[in-house]
Amino acid sequence: MARVLVVGAGLTGSACAALLRGAARGRIAVWDKARGAGGRMNTSRSARDAACTADLGAQYITLETERAGPRRSFYEELLSHGILKPLTAPIEGMVVKEGSCNYVAPQGISSVVKYYLKQSAGADVVYEQYVTHISLRDGKWEVSRKMGPPEQFDIVILTMPVPQILQLQGDIVNIINESQKQQLESASYSSRYALGLFYEAGTRIDVPWAAQYITDNPCIRFISIDNKKRNIESPEIGPSVVVHTTVTFGSEHLDSDPAEVQQLILSHLERIVPSLPKPASVKCQKWRYSQVTKAVPGCLGQMILHTQPLLICGGDGFTCSNFDGCIDSAMSLAEAVKPHL
Repeated sequence: MARVLVVGAGLTGSACAALLRGAARGRIAVWDKARGAGGRMNTSRSARDAACTADLGAQYITLETERAGPRRSFYEELLSHGILKPLTAPIEGMVVKEGSCNYVAPQGISSVVKYYLKQSAGADVVYEQYVTHISLRDGKWEVSRKMGPPEQFDIVILTMPVPQILQLQGDIVNIINESQKQQLESASYSSRYALGLFYEAGTRIDVPWAAQYITDNPCIRFISIDNKKRNIESPEIGPSVVVHTTVTFGSEHLDSDPAEVQQLILSHLERIVPSLPKPASVKCQKWRYSQVTKAVPGCLGQMILHTQPLLICGGDGFTCSNFDGCIDSAMSLAEAVKPHL
């Protein structure tokens, strides 16, 4: 029975593990370098109160009804389980396409990824596993990580951002052929920072909107009163605010001191929303690979790097940076993997 490793517990990796649950019969491991599930569908907790959370990555999910096709069932499943609910809160400056519906995740956007990991029916999900090398050993893949001994797998599925695939060491360096390398190197991503501001219970944030797109600030692009956006306001839990920077600011300050970046964002925020109270705690998140600006060309959601044993990569870098792009890649990966199980 084939042993499968999925590298990356973001939306593509988790959905792929869920789609393989029957075929792989519980022989799936999911490794992620972070401390929890989500990837860029990240929900962060206040250091003082775990019930106070903020979506630092994706903010909401958009269904374009005319283009949904086979993905519609994914939305319906998440809605039927209460993982997604319609976005009803006012968002200023949001461009709503005709025939599209927007959804939020009341328990935080990472709950979508956690739902799929649960659906993977017994996948062995392990965090803080930073994969460094992939090499061939006796007809299997030997996968090394920063901590812990190497492990062997029959199939490896890589779902991390494309530049991180190219940073892997071991036999994979020579397995990726010149043409594939050029294709992978042509993928590009935007970078940005996100700030999560967490408040004590009972704090009032008096603004008429739940979120707002900012068009005239060099630093800030989006502000959300996150609990209001998710429609989960409660007197027992403090509110949270999420700030996303512009892409220009993100790339200009990509390697700056995080403390200085945080202070800079907070000073711009104070000018935009002067009435904002002082938070109990703040989290600064750097998204080096925020959104795909150019996907790997000539791929329909995945790329096979080696056939026997199977080494395959996918993710939004092979489609586009939204829910549909990740689900398309997960479906494409699962279809390619199933014949090898």
